[in-house]
Amino acid sequence: MSILSKNTNASPLALKLSGLSHTARYLVAVSGGRDSVALLHALLAAGFKCLIVCHLDHGLRGRASSADARFVANLANRLGLEFEFEKADVAGLAAELGESLETAARTARYRFFARVARKRLCRTLFLAHHADDQVETFVFNLFRGTGRAGLGGMRPDSERTIEGVRLRLLRPMLSIWREEIDRYVSQNRLKFREDASNVSLAHTRNRIRHELLPVLEKLFGRNVRPAVWRTAEILRAEDEWLSQLAAGEFEEIEELAVPELKAQPVAQQRRRILAWLRLHSVPNVGFEQVEAVRSLLEGPRAKVNLPGNWHARRREKKLFIVKIGSEL
Repeated sequence: MSILSKNTNASPLALKLSGLSHTARYLVAVSGGRDSVALLHALLAAGFKCLIVCHLDHGLRGRASSADARFVANLANRLGLEFEFEKADVAGLAAELGESLETAARTARYRFFARVARKRLCRTLFLAHHADDQVETFVFNLFRGTGRAGLGGMRPDSERTIEGVRLRLLRPMLSIWREEIDRYVSQNRLKFREDASNVSLAHTRNRIRHELLPVLEKLFGRNVRPAVWRTAEILRAEDEWLSQLAAGEFEEIEELAVPELKAQPVAQQRRRILAWLRLHSVPNVGFEQVEAVRSLLEGPRAKVNLPGNWHARRREKKLFIVKIGSEL
């Protein structure tokens, strides 16, 4: 059965694709799992033909990882699509960066996408995150103690700079639920690879999916996911609005004036510092990192370490961000 099934009874996925050219080239992240295979199928069915299939072997599941890579390569070949592949040492990267396997895998994926984008001169990437992923992201960020931006979850259309490459990230399935994807896959008889790690309770997101959310639904006596999704959508829109109101403040600058920053409300200080760190591509920035930088506004402390071998420093009433090993 071809991936482009002629099943006329199959309902299309309601992808958010407005304003995109069908003749432009796009990168598509395909793991081989049901979500990314469904996304690839739906994009082709919607008329997007110039797709470059991107697959990273994380090297974490031995033969199963290699089988996933072969499956995706064969799928791209059958569809006449270009294919980009790399194998990463995620376990080694996690040890190097002092991060969890989940975080290191995400870092490795985005670095891979950035390399492909630079090589192919194509900076737009489709990702298969869906509504259930958004709910899990909200819950995950809630218990990390994140702010409005984190609780707003993933954006359907966003930009991210990775190793000097500015990627446009499109998530056209963020309003589509897992059960809708399952139905679409079944109706179109799509083949995909099952990832055993998706049910492993060693991963925080899997515990949220398989343990925490079911407990909450039992407690409330109803499906809580739509309500959580709506809350994330409201917060995301409000955060975008606030960012637009303050857009002039977040220009890409090398330094921040301490007296000016101290005179602003705390919420404004945090927003400015967060934007400043992100503009300089400091990875994994959260509340603790922002507060560490805020601690430089007064008191004897003049330097704080940040993720990714960066540090922030106060000198002559200004804040600078410096890569460890470089000179001011």
